[in-house]
Amino acid sequence: MMDAIQTDTIRLIEWLSQFGNDPKGGVSRLLYTEEWVDAQRALEQYMQEEGFTTYYDEIGNLYGRLEGSQYPDETIVSGSHVDTVRNGGKYDGQYGIIAAIMAMKALRQEHGEPLRTLEVVSFAEEEGSRFPYTFWGSKNLAGMAKKEDVQEIQDFNGVPFVDAMKQAGFGFRDESSTLRSDIKAFVELHIEQGSVLEHEQLSVGVVHSIVGQRRFTIEIHGEANHAGTTPMGYRKDAVHAAGRMIQQILDLAQAYGDPLVSTVGKIDVKPNVVNVVPGNALFTLDIRHTDKKELIRFTDEVTELMKRTAESLGVEITIDMWMDEDPVPMNAEIIQVLEKQCEKHHIPFKLMHSGAGHDSQIMAKFVPTAMLFVPSRKGISHNPEEYTSPEHLADGIRALTYALYELAYEA
Repeated sequence: MMDAIQTDTIRLIEWLSQFGNDPKGGVSRLLYTEEWVDAQRALEQYMQEEGFTTYYDEIGNLYGRLEGSQYPDETIVSGSHVDTVRNGGKYDGQYGIIAAIMAMKALRQEHGEPLRTLEVVSFAEEEGSRFPYTFWGSKNLAGMAKKEDVQEIQDFNGVPFVDAMKQAGFGFRDESSTLRSDIKAFVELHIEQGSVLEHEQLSVGVVHSIVGQRRFTIEIHGEANHAGTTPMGYRKDAVHAAGRMIQQILDLAQAYGDPLVSTVGKIDVKPNVVNVVPGNALFTLDIRHTDKKELIRFTDEVTELMKRTAESLGVEITIDMWMDEDPVPMNAEIIQVLEKQCEKHHIPFKLMHSGAGHDSQIMAKFVPTAMLFVPSRKGISHNPEEYTSPEHLADGIRALTYALYELAYEA
């Protein structure tokens, strides 16, 4: 039988999921769309009804505030992003917002006003699903977003970012203004988007770091020729070269072992005809690791491997590294708080890294930050099949509640 936390969590998730409910399945709530505006306004009204003081910043991040009784200028923040991918699930992002509201409500009901201010944040955007820009919400709070980053970009329908932002009722942050100095901690609760916790039958993950990422586009330039009249030894086959490189890269990744992961996610071939030796091949490469030195070492090794292979097969190679994000460690002191509270309240947990990007990796560069995960069934995310059991949703909220109590109520 479900307890009150489970029941309320499911009810609120279903309620918020109606804003952007997609006839094709799942939730589609993209930045500055009508569905996005409706969701933020609904959250604003709900928090007001529950006694929070609400406000927006210039770009549309929504906040719900419970004023601290002794240290109002010391703020403990929790929340996540309100936007979704197209046809996304019901838990990614919005669960963290709902969890923060529920945790803070429960604390106030049981313990009264906090010593330090508690604040929910519903970040405007994280996914990059409408415009080619990610973390617009948290990057603005952290002072990392720049007006010129988005002034010229458009969505898939040709709508300029600036026009969509103004239509939703928001504008640019004043980049000359000072950043907030009151935030003493940020804690984000999120679904894992992987299957580690499910496989290990644990309720909660305490995240110690978010992986660094390097992404490449590799293009092989060979020579297109007749498939029947060109002997194997005379060919400059771009697919042969690409295939050998991909095998070398993935074999080396296997040898490195966890936590390194390497993925070739896209392959294009030209002329892509059955009876022509391919003259051009393109593939993408995504490499992630929690240790910057190891990330650099691996990418240096595979770059050298690819160059040697191209030379040995007589083809040209172009290697474009278009993403280079360092790993981001979480705050050690907040990690200790999370671990201690899970142990104290007998919540089965694991200290782990995040293989996906989150708002916390932006916030960690600005304020002390940590993350909690709850399991994702089969590791599925960004998909209408995304699911976390009510029991695990509730355990995550309990862990967050106990941690926020220590951070905001204890002297």
